[in-house]
Amino acid sequence: MSEAIANQPDLLVIGAGPAGMSAATMAADLGLDVDLIDEARTPGGQVYRAAPPGLPPTTPTADHIAGDKLREALSKSTANYHGGTRVWFTAPDLTVAGTGPQGPLTWAPRAIILASGTTERIVPVPGVTLPGVVGLAGATILLKAHQALPGERTVVAGAGPLLAAVAAGIIKGGGGVVAIVDLAARDEWLSRLPIMLGRPDLLRQGLQWRRLIRKAKVPYLYGHAVTRVVGNGVVEAVEATAVDKDARKQGTGQTRRFDCDALAIGHGLVPTTDLSRLFGAAHDYRQVAGGWVVRVDIDQQTSVPGLFAAGDGTGVSGAAAATIEGELAALAAAHHLGQLDSAAFDTRAAPIRRRLARARRFGAAMAGLMAMRDGLIDHATPETVICRCEDITRADIDAAVAAGARSLNQLKTALRCGMGPCQGRMCGEATAALVAQGAGADRTTVGQWTGRAPIRPIPLADLVGDYTYDDIPTPPPAPA
Repeated sequence: MSEAIANQPDLLVIGAGPAGMSAATMAADLGLDVDLIDEARTPGGQVYRAAPPGLPPTTPTADHIAGDKLREALSKSTANYHGGTRVWFTAPDLTVAGTGPQGPLTWAPRAIILASGTTERIVPVPGVTLPGVVGLAGATILLKAHQALPGERTVVAGAGPLLAAVAAGIIKGGGGVVAIVDLAARDEWLSRLPIMLGRPDLLRQGLQWRRLIRKAKVPYLYGHAVTRVVGNGVVEAVEATAVDKDARKQGTGQTRRFDCDALAIGHGLVPTTDLSRLFGAAHDYRQVAGGWVVRVDIDQQTSVPGLFAAGDGTGVSGAAAATIEGELAALAAAHHLGQLDSAAFDTRAAPIRRRLARARRFGAAMAGLMAMRDGLIDHATPETVICRCEDITRADIDAAVAAGARSLNQLKTALRCGMGPCQGRMCGEATAALVAQGAGADRTTVGQWTGRAPIRPIPLADLVGDYTYDDIPTPPPAPA
């Protein structure tokens, strides 16, 4: 059997996006022995994802520049990066197990910083499982990391700043954008303009995207939702309907149809809490912050001693805030481990907290646009597949709720919803909305999936290695 490689660093950082890279770099600079792990081979996370080698160079964007700066600082630090490493088990005593290129690995660090980021929210509508439908985050990966287009003629739909970013990326890449379907009304965007003025760099980038979109004469539908994806085996068209601010149909619901071969859709971001749940940390439900978030104090400390969290897993607030939260969490971890005394910690933390407050104001404004809207789930018909892994429809969930299911875990017991390879990451938000609606309850009452290992699918061979039945100790037979 393959022996797990034991690692006992001072600090283990899980997740190598903006928060994780900045946390690992600062902690190493403070003199801590740091391990940083991520499923990706190269650090960067979703927003600062690095292009794989071999692709032709492109004009660097603001995200590329910011990501390269963080990667360069990390590479110059003493932090040890374990890329291609998948965590599948954690425990409240801070034990972590994973698999990587070297096989099974275990960690027993003195402290941990969770920087696990977010999962994209896609609330299902009829036809959303057709080939040709991709999430906005998935479209971003195609554009940034692979220089590939979602399709030749794409409808971009959902909520938040990724709409303009993805549409502009498709246009720059030579593709066609048929329409942009934005849940937010025009006045929702205008109400955030004063906060946007506090980040002129991001406002300037957004305006550049909008100019490119207008130049391409792309129809922009404010206050609309995609309510149906049409196609025979593949995406052929998308139907969009006017909605109110809760995403419910307005009046008779004016509907427009757009012929296309791809749909890039996303209804915001959800903090990733599978690891923090498995650690046994306390959580709170904050709809405007993305949903369930791990609870942290002013220094990013969770309810589990020695476990800190930073980035969008503590509430969606954007890459700039995540980077600063990583710095603060690193300082707090160093203080917790005795590397910094209280006076030094307070002196260094004060200016970081001020920077963080400014960054969070902009991030919260954008997160509010992407928050779950109560009426979104109304567009799912009884036949709409909600849980793809187990092929469970809205009708199945509604029937289970009518029979008495009042929480996500009761529903899981009844239907196996959330028990597939994604472990409820894709269907959790829509499922919880249906349970809450059917039971007349709020999301806090409906709860979260119970965290269970393995939190990611892993091949058995990664754990077993070259272990065979011949290696099983066999006791001698009992005397006759």
